Amino acid sequence: MKITVITADEQFITVDVDPNESVENVKALLEVETSVPLQQQQLLFNGKEIGDSDRLSSIGVRENDMVVMVSRSARTNTTANDLSLNPDGSAVNPAAFQQQLRRDSQTMAQLLQALMYADPFDVESQKKIEAAIRQKGIDENWENALEHNPEAFARVVMLYVDMEVNGVPIKAFVDSGAQSTIISKSCAERCGLLRLLDQRYKGIAIGVGQSEILGRIHVAPLKCTIDLKDNVLRVGGGEVSVPFLQGTTGADHTQGVDFEAKITKLVELGFDRAAAIQALKLFNGNEEQAAGFLFGG
Repeated sequence: MKITVITADEQFITVDVDPNESVENVKALLEVETSVPLQQQQLLFNGKEIGDSDRLSSIGVRENDMVVMVSRSARTNTTANDLSLNPDGSAVNPAAFQQQLRRDSQTMAQLLQALMYADPFDVESQKKIEAAIRQKGIDENWENALEHNPEAFARVVMLYVDMEVNGVPIKAFVDSGAQSTIISKSCAERCGLLRLLDQRYKGIAIGVGQSEILGRIHVAPLKCTIDLKDNVLRVGGGEVSVPFLQGTTGADHTQGVDFEAKITKLVELGFDRAAAIQALKLFNGNEEQAAGFLFGG
């Protein structure tokens, strides 16, 4: 039967052995293939070390199974504290922990690929191969978009202005594509406009979900121009202008306690604070996408 052995340096070695072969003889074959002395080899199957006197069939090794080979000297040289955790769950050595995560993810991806292609005609293998191809296409599409169209991943800056309606100060959101101005019932009450509500225009607004339209308050139309160069909203012929609110005064979803907590989590994983902030802003505060971007970088 054939088994696949993966080494510490991520080499894949296929060996043809008898099911009743001893582990010691398998190590002798691997010594020829890898130049690692038999005494320094340690073979693992299903996460457990197997002894030299064990037979492959007795420990459950079957056709196309995967066995991991590590060097005892390499394991001895690895510092135990590198991957240990603090009581709060953070890594003692974030850099080493981050490196181990990357190495493990790459190794597991290679192991999965080897298992999938071991029997390409198996139904489950076909499904995994199809999923892997689809995911690869998605990842490539994402990388291309990030490289050639990075603005699509940036947070959109909303345009807000300070204004007064019927003498009541409010903050208004400027939507250049809206056909009419929308005001909530509570805001209309606060501005004293409900008395002008024409209920003949009531109805249902359907889009992403739906909402009830109570009616219409008839007003004279205003011509406005969005001037991004001067960062103002110009009314009428431009004689009157209203400045757009800055990010500190408008709605900002990348600030506050929750945003700071996300930064702290990413820093605990070993990332630089500035890089963590930049990634979170790039993905509009999405912690999972920011972490994936930083790990992939």
